[in-house]
Amino acid sequence: MPLIAFAINCSLKVSDDKEKSSTDKIVADLLSALKPHGVKGEVVRALDHDIKPGVLSDMGEGDDWPCLREKIVAADIFILGLPIWLGQPSSVAKRVMERMDAFLDETDDKGRMPAAGKVALVAIVGNEDGAHHCHAECFQALNDVGFTIPANGGVYWVGEAMGDVNYVDLPKTPKTVAGMVEMAASNAAHLAALLKSKAYVGVDG
Repeated sequence: MPLIAFAINCSLKVSDDKEKSSTDKIVADLLSALKPHGVKGEVVRALDHDIKPGVLSDMGEGDDWPCLREKIVAADIFILGLPIWLGQPSSVAKRVMERMDAFLDETDDKGRMPAAGKVALVAIVGNEDGAHHCHAECFQALNDVGFTIPANGGVYWVGEAMGDVNYVDLPKTPKTVAGMVEMAASNAAHLAALLKSKAYVGVDG
């Protein structure tokens, strides 16, 4: 049974920015690790789209979120990729999560939200401490709106505090990070396949 992954890169850079994106690299590493498990993936850059502020699935004219939401709901695995800024998830990532707040009111007749039965992974990069804190914030939000978090579902790389070396510029992926990515991909694919074959039953209203 084929699985589909959809990733949103919540970098503060647009895709035509001349500066390379470390978030792009760690998301690409994760998608590559998912391929051997039969998972096909796609990644989009959030800032290439006009994601209006708000907590509805459609904020009206000019809002690009509905098409992104459609891809999230169609996927078996959702990947939220983001950098750390000032010890926090990027503002772009926070907007993406805010828009999924609408899932809380979009339940089916069994009380299941649109993300029910879908697995979420969070990939983080930064040149400072804070990856665990950012994972905690993102996992809580994603779980609140119905996603299932697999074991070891967070991958990250952080460089030296106040340093100027980025993940995308490393000559080789550190062994520990590569192992973390492989485990996250394996667990996510396994859990997504289980949930796809036997969905959450929900509850009667």
